[in-house]
Amino acid sequence: MESTTAAMRMRATALLGGLSDAQRQLATLPFSDDMRRWIEYRPRARPGISLADLDGQARKAAHRLLATALSPHAYAQAMTIIALEEVLDRAEGWARGRNSEDYFVLVFGDPKRDDRWGWRFEGHHLSVTMTLEDDRVYPTPVFLGANPATVGYGGREVLRPLGAEEDLPRALLDSMEPKARAEAVTSTRAPADILSGQLPRIQREIGALGVLGARLRPTARALLEQLVALYLDRLQPDLSRREAERLDVRELHFAWEGSAHPGSGHYYRVQGPDLLIEYDNTQNDANHAHTVLRRPDSDFGGDVLRAHRATDHSDPPR
Repeated sequence: MESTTAAMRMRATALLGGLSDAQRQLATLPFSDDMRRWIEYRPRARPGISLADLDGQARKAAHRLLATALSPHAYAQAMTIIALEEVLDRAEGWARGRNSEDYFVLVFGDPKRDDRWGWRFEGHHLSVTMTLEDDRVYPTPVFLGANPATVGYGGREVLRPLGAEEDLPRALLDSMEPKARAEAVTSTRAPADILSGQLPRIQREIGALGVLGARLRPTARALLEQLVALYLDRLQPDLSRREAERLDVRELHFAWEGSAHPGSGHYYRVQGPDLLIEYDNTQNDANHAHTVLRRPDSDFGGDVLRAHRATDHSDPPR
């Protein structure tokens, strides 16, 4: 069976090989470029080549590259998030010109020849960055958002791409005994957005608050483990398994802020050694969700980039 790294190399090489010289110039940057350490899930200008500027074959190649990183269900979530741009544009009266082709792909380095390289697929409410060194993939950050978070009709859900990300932690909170729940709920007011935002590196100020997994009873601890698995399973199975091996749920903190009532603004995070999971749903009357999986020590390759700069004297000082 083809490895994930081999699949990424093949798909990235095929994507670049199908572009014109001018398109390839837009779609590539050196591995050492500062733009590699970037996450932007707002509707802002970004580097790379837009899906709108690709023909059908190249656009399909970009989607195939994205699919090398994500599990089938997470790829479905990503495609739904992209399609929601058209739903949101209609809801806003077509005033902002949102477009489901306003997503960009960018490759860092040469996937055909380089040991160290990477790629990113990004647009409004979607940012997936993969960094590779030899046969290892550093698969974070992965951001998925949704606006609207829920589309309904007649009291029923028509579309809710991040529903499990909301329902499972609510079940976790409900399963806690009163003392643990009091530790978990750190504020009655939820922040307006995830705290990590567009930070290329997670700041120490985002402290590990809430209840420690080791203090939870078995049912709640099992739900916390399921919640972490939900985020890790956004990745291809081999990547997800490797990331899970580095975690001990007893060392993780779970914190909830805001209302526990469905339909009201809320936020949670799971945090531990080299792990940060964040979710918020506060904007647009709590119908606008942001979620992210990050590895603070190894986002964007972590030490890989620092080692690269230390050994490659062609890089300018940072």
